[in-house]
This record gives sequence, structure tokens and C-alpha cells, in this order.
Amino acid sequence: MEAYESVILVKNEVFVFKIPPKTTNRGYRAADWNLQEPHWTGRMRLVTKGDELIMKLEDKTSGELFAKCPIDKYPGVALESVTDSSRYFVVRIQDDNGRSAYIGLGFGDRSDSFDLNVALQDHFKWLRKEQEGEQGQQQQLDLSFKDGETIKINMKITKKDGSEGSRPRRAGATSVGGLLPPPPGGSKLPPPPSPQHVPNPFGAPAVPNTEWGDFNSASSASQQAKPTTPANQQNWVQF
Repeated sequence: MEAYESVILVKNEVFVFKIPPKTTNRGYRAADWNLQEPHWTGRMRLVTKGDELIMKLEDKTSGELFAKCPIDKYPGVALESVTDSSRYFVVRIQDDNGRSAYIGLGFGDRSDSFDLNVALQDHFKWLRKEQEGEQGQQQQLDLSFKDGETIKINMKITKKDGSEGSRPRRAGATSVGGLLPPPPGGSKLPPPPSPQHVPNPFGAPAVPNTEWGDFNSASSASQQAKPTTPANQQNWVQF
């Protein structure tokens, strides 16, 4: 698809001057020109076509092209500011055969020269971003897996309190030796009830819980089993 031409700046009155050859490396000075008698007066248009930027000097009425200046960068050789004024520039014009010449270009108002500076800077800033974006797409890293390529991930399980622990034990799992694991929470089984709390299935009175309880139980049982001695034999002593 052919690129279309876009106009980014138009100034309806500009002045063109013949300039003497530069004699020093300090740059051009507008004071050395004959500013009272411009060589040509007309319109300036700054147009873009694709990545190209061209300054066109045209007749105000007919639009006939007087000269054109391709600008590849700014500031640069194609368009250079003078050292003693902000309203004047040195422009390198070219014809279709590639021949070039240098002329002086001036504006009647400082705001016009300011607009030219801003338009040039914005264009080359946009062009630089476009080039960086294309290079970034070409150099984009390929993070896809190759054939047969694998990765290993080490994962650590973190508890709610922030400490690291091993994987939780499955429910119903037993410890070594077939013993059941302790109940959760570390609870203990209650101790067996003492003899004084064991219910008597025969309804007999409970024996007091003393250290001679077993002996007393046996003595009471023997007393119950002892036969009653008749009254006439109570005076005999039993051996």
C-alpha cells in the first residue's frame, strides 16, 4: 500500500535569502545576510510521507514548488539554526537530480520559528518510538517449551501460622507397628475408678477405702460364717 502525504505544519509567509559561504566553524550568522531584501517570499509546508519528512517552499497563490528540503534528522545538516537569532535557519535544498544548495530561511514572528522546532522534534520522537517498537517485537523472547523439554518445581507447603511443614497425614493412617495414632489435641484417657466408686452388684454395704480394706473384708466374712455358741458353752475357753 502506497503511503499518503500528511501535512504537519503550514506557514503562509516565509523569507528566503542568499547567504555567503561559511568561512568559520562557528556557524552561520543572520546578520551577514541582506535581511532588508529577501530573495523570495512565499509559503512553507512541512509534510510527511511514510518515514520521509520534506519541507516544501511554494508560491502563495498558485502553489508552484519553488524548492524542497528533505530532512532526515533534526538538528542536522539539512536544517541548521543560526547563531545570532531564533527566527532564521540555513536550509539545504535539493532538486530531482540530487544537486543541492544552501539558502537562508526566515520568519517574521518568533512564534512561527517556535512552531517549526516543535513540529520537527515531535516527528522524530514519534519516528524513534516506532523504530524501537519494531525492534522490540523482533527481539521478543521465545519462552515456549521445546520438544522433550521439562521443568522441575520445588514447592513448600506453608501452614497458617507461617511455619513450613510436611504434607498432612491422611485420615485413618496408622503409625509404625499397627498402633493407632494419638487422638487429636493430645487428650488423655481418664484413670480407672477407685474401688470405693465401684458399684456393689449384690447390694452389700461398701467397705471403707482404707489400707486394711481387704483384711477387714475377710474378717467380716469370717464373723458372718462363725456359728453361734450356745449359752452353756460360753464359759469354755476355745483354743
